[in-house]
Amino acid sequence: MADDGAVTIYSGSAITDAKKNPFSIKVGMAQMLRGGAIVEVSTVEQAKIAEAAGACSIVVSEHVRGGGIKRMPDLLLVKDIKRAVSIPVMARVRVGHFVEAQIIESIEIDYVDESEVLGFADEDNFINKHNFRSMFVCGCGSLGEALRRVREGAAMIRIQGDLYGSGNIVNTVKNVRSVMADTRVLNNMDEDEVFTFSKKIAAPYDLVAQTKQMGRLPVVQFAAGGIVTPADAALMMQLGCDGVFVGSEIFEYSDPYKRVRGIVQAVRHYNDPHVLVESSCGLEDAMAGLNLSEDRIEQFGQGGD
Repeated sequence: MADDGAVTIYSGSAITDAKKNPFSIKVGMAQMLRGGAIVEVSTVEQAKIAEAAGACSIVVSEHVRGGGIKRMPDLLLVKDIKRAVSIPVMARVRVGHFVEAQIIESIEIDYVDESEVLGFADEDNFINKHNFRSMFVCGCGSLGEALRRVREGAAMIRIQGDLYGSGNIVNTVKNVRSVMADTRVLNNMDEDEVFTFSKKIAAPYDLVAQTKQMGRLPVVQFAAGGIVTPADAALMMQLGCDGVFVGSEIFEYSDPYKRVRGIVQAVRHYNDPHVLVESSCGLEDAMAGLNLSEDRIEQFGQGGD
């Protein structure tokens, strides 16, 4: 890990003193969310539903009309939600937009999500997260990408799949399996092979070595994208994740409280089939909006010939 105090700043007075909350403390605090579900909300009412249903945290997002550019949420909305709930609150900023992060941090947010869901403000550089007191969440699709974000100061990794709220879990499963598979390969490597492996995945050697020693990412790893049923959540947990992000599409269902509650229970008891059955009962529209294309259906139909 990088020296907690050895960080640079963008300008002399722009960013707060990172020494007040060193990286090791951020990582430890993020561990408190393990075994929980983080729910995306866009109104105070949704935030209250998520908290009542047992969410460990919420992430504030806004729906953009007309397909415009997605930016950080309205600060008044964030403040209203912070006052309305007692669980940790996250807010999203664009990738590389350190000024949005400064603004969000100034209202004492618990977590900043440097989110590719919003788009990129800087296509080449991510935020130097060591410069902030707030804990940062970052997305990834591979082990190398995850460790690069950790080097930049991410205290939590979000293994990201679907970005469009379609309820399609296939990319999430693909990316989670990729991270877990590369971690298992790393664990079985000879020490001399780790140098080459770190170059192959373009990740810092010390973090690769630490991942090998720990047998997992050195920070909390959640799954995100397309998780809308208790079965989805339990699948992510059984694949090796520490928790799940639940998108705002969950509030489009007839009983969002029951669905969020079911996902929360599935995350907590992901190996208990009796709890999973109980959590999944009564979710009539769980199969709505299947993402199978005609080509895939035809392919499955020919499989039995």
